[in-house]
Amino acid sequence: MPQSTKKIYPAKTYGVLGRTKKNEIKFPLRPDINHKLETLLADNLSEALKTLKLSSADGASDSVEGCLDCLLKALAHNNVETSEKIQEMGVLAMMPALLSAQNSCTPKVANIIAEVAKNEFMRSPCVEAGLIPPLVQLLNCKDQEILLQTGRALGNICYDSHEGRSAVDAAGGAQIVAEHIKSLAESTDPATGKLLTVFCGMLMNYSNDNDSLQAQLISMGVIPTLVRLLGVHSQNTALTEMCLIAFGNLAELESSKEQFASTNIAEELVRLFRKQVEHEKKEMIFEVLAPLAENDVIKLQLVDAGLVECLLEVVAQTVDSDREEDVAQLKTASDLMVLLLLGDESMQKLFEGDGNCIHMVDTGIVQKLLELLDRHVEEGNVTVQHAALSALRNLAIPVVNKSKMLLAGVSDVVLKFLKSEMPPVQFKLLGTLRMLIDTQADAAEQLGTNTKLVERLVEWCEAKDHAGVMGESNRLLSALIRHSKSKDVVRTVIQGGGVKHLVTMATSEHMIMQNEALVALGLIAALDLDCAEKDFVGANLVQVLHKLLTDEHSAPEIKYNSMILICSIMGSEPLHKEVQSLAFIDVVSNLRSHENKTVAHQASLTEQRLTAQS
Repeated sequence: MPQSTKKIYPAKTYGVLGRTKKNEIKFPLRPDINHKLETLLADNLSEALKTLKLSSADGASDSVEGCLDCLLKALAHNNVETSEKIQEMGVLAMMPALLSAQNSCTPKVANIIAEVAKNEFMRSPCVEAGLIPPLVQLLNCKDQEILLQTGRALGNICYDSHEGRSAVDAAGGAQIVAEHIKSLAESTDPATGKLLTVFCGMLMNYSNDNDSLQAQLISMGVIPTLVRLLGVHSQNTALTEMCLIAFGNLAELESSKEQFASTNIAEELVRLFRKQVEHEKKEMIFEVLAPLAENDVIKLQLVDAGLVECLLEVVAQTVDSDREEDVAQLKTASDLMVLLLLGDESMQKLFEGDGNCIHMVDTGIVQKLLELLDRHVEEGNVTVQHAALSALRNLAIPVVNKSKMLLAGVSDVVLKFLKSEMPPVQFKLLGTLRMLIDTQADAAEQLGTNTKLVERLVEWCEAKDHAGVMGESNRLLSALIRHSKSKDVVRTVIQGGGVKHLVTMATSEHMIMQNEALVALGLIAALDLDCAEKDFVGANLVQVLHKLLTDEHSAPEIKYNSMILICSIMGSEPLHKEVQSLAFIDVVSNLRSHENKTVAHQASLTEQRLTAQS
């Protein structure tokens, strides 16, 4: 998995908030009855709308209630047509007065608005009719039915509507809803659960796809409240789904990470994840976990909460399946595992040892990864091999982990994959071994004298189609020599035909690789020049060094190590002759005035050596 782990998820919106099932007529009935009913409803609707206009003017509440019931029936039967009619007759303009009256009709009025606002074409008219301020006002009442219908109405008006959101923002609706959620969070009675679900949905529709409104919710402190809901209401499927969608949206914002880190979100998500059997639900949780796992503090909390073990279980359950959803889940679980075990190599250089990686090795994760890999040596799943090897490579970055991992037998298991023909697996295998032997002389000697390994490396050094594998093979060959400084390793590499590849590596366009090659070649020359002489001549080593020293683009380290290497090969007659024939003395004496003091000093030493031997 590449270093960049940012995933873009489709933003989730709660959708239109469903209506309550009171006095709902089920259609279709028998065609003849159906037709009569439609005519009746159409007539009744027109009557009701006229009566409503008159009654609301003179405040007759009984006739108003009858009209509202009729409207609700008509909306249940044909929402779109009824909404159009309500719009034509100018009924929306009467709603603010009806809402402000606050009597037994109020929940029905709010319910009608919620139903009407299910239609996109009705949302702006609702805002223009001035419905938002009186609806927000109703959020201050205690009646649960009014709160429920008001929450639905506001949520539906905000759905995908910029005007709706701005109006709710201006009226301060989100703040009141957030406070309600906070004060109701601990109550577990079913009616409250329903209200909480509607309120969370309303906040989702209000802030969806809008960074500044999401940031506003975060600064109101909704994250700790929602995490609390997840803990208290884990039995309430609708509400937990709502919380997950909310987390998925909010977790994309950097500013949310700090708040998430101060809650027990990691424990709650892992607990919820363990309970899930449905693929869809696991996916929802994955979508929250991925952006959260990019944060170092939360990453550690997730590991402590046992997420890696959960992911390993998912891998075990899905690895042999061909079902599309299992394949997807396997990939997500593997990617997430790598993300959790990611150590940052550049940071490592600055601060020896990454607390996360050290902590993880101490929790016994390495053993689990090795068991997983062991099951996938023969005809294994490439996704799993790649993920587990990536994880091991990252865990091997801190120096203190290397010896622990070597003791755990990591190199033995990794070597089993030498026969893999899959470049991504080859690449990760090489990287893991290179990380493991860094500064570990005994391990480098043990691996460097392993003829099978060295032969495979030499073969991969020629993998022209796979630059990554080729580069890593060269780097591992060089590392085996540099970290072991052992004559036996040098001899194994010479006999395996590795010298010419190290000479080629010295001409790489990457300075770090050039340097690694030159240091390894210097050790070969110092430890076993006689044995390497033929290969050095055959690979045109002296011409390569001449080119590196005369090229003004060569870095100071490259010039320095090239001169060290020239001094090391002077003991060989054929190489010495080549050095003389290429007039190295002139090149080296020019470097005595090099701006880099170390290079200049090495140039005068090298010049003395060449003069003495000429």
